[in-house]
Formats: sequence, structure tokens, C-alpha cells
Amino acid sequence: MSAKRVLTDRASALPALAEAFREHGFEGASLAVLSKATGLGKGSLYNFFPGGKEEMMEAVLADIDAWFETAIFAPLEGAVDPAAAVVSMIGDVTAYFRSGRRVCLVGCIGLNASGAAFADRIRGYFARWIAALAACLRSGGVPEPQAARLAEEGVSAIQGAIVLARALGEEAPFLRIVERQQSILTGAIACHGAGVGPAMA
Repeated sequence: MSAKRVLTDRASALPALAEAFREHGFEGASLAVLSKATGLGKGSLYNFFPGGKEEMMEAVLADIDAWFETAIFAPLEGAVDPAAAVVSMIGDVTAYFRSGRRVCLVGCIGLNASGAAFADRIRGYFARWIAALAACLRSGGVPEPQAARLAEEGVSAIQGAIVLARALGEEAPFLRIVERQQSILTGAIACHGAGVGPAMA
């Protein structure tokens, strides 16, 4: 099998692997479960992921990281128009949610003891998002303490909204919560940008 074919098949297996890890957790996702989810035999899975289940999870996390690096982290950290960057973040996260990735895999692993092996990766994921959003808010004139608080609350609310919407089986709660976060975050930027004092969160 050519190296190109291996890379193509490996990449195409990632969404199914991610869904299996979401549904069963890292420990619960046996090779039989992963094989069924991807439609690939155990031999093929090991061919694409010689490191076994750990390599599969690492590949899934890397895929998620790449998306957030491009769609979320970099735009926030390099924002020229902070308010527009926040609106774009909410739009991209909403599109991500609607794409079917309704429960953030990293968040699920973070809540599961079986994800201990990936603790540093998970910690970095959330820390980077909070730091990037805080930096965006600061560039919009929001003072450091408030920017840090709003960023932490914003990421927490978004993640919680994803979990809540999945639990209830409807997207309306997610949309209401992220819309409110967009209003809070852009309001803080507008308030400080206008020089009229602290924004009300």
C-alpha cells in the first residue's frame, strides 16, 4: 500500500474514530468498537496507526487542534478588529457544533479519568483558548482582570452549552448561550473602546 494511500485512509478514518471515542470514552473504545466505527479491520487500523489506540486518539486530538488553531486561536490572537474576531469565533464554533461534532471530544476526555494520559494536551487546549480570547479582549481595551474573567467564563459557557444541547437533544440552548456570550464579549469591547467604564457582564 502506498504512503499516500495510507495517509488518505488514515485521515478519512478520523471522524469515525472521534465519534467512537466520544461515545465510548478512551478505555471503552475497544479495537472491536473502533473497527466497527471505521469499517476497517483491526489489521488495517494497525497499519494506519501502528501505535494502536493511543496513536488513534493522538491523531484525533491533532485534527481537532489543527481546526481550532486555524479557525479560533490564530484569529483571536492576531485580531485587528477584536469585536469582529469574537463574532467570527462564535460563528465558527456554531458551525463546528452544527457539523455534528456536538460534544467537544477534548472536553469529554477531560471529564473522564481514562483521559489522564492526555491531561497535558487537554490542559493546553483550554488554556490556549482562554488566553487567546483574553488577549483579544485586551486588544479591544478591556482591562486585564476583566478580560481574563470574561474569557474564562466565555469558554466555560460555550463548552457547557455544547454538553447541555447534546443532553437535551436540541440546539436551541446552545444557540441562546453562545448568542449571550457574543453579546457580553462584544459589549465589553464596545464599552471600553468608547471609554465609558466597565462593561456589565
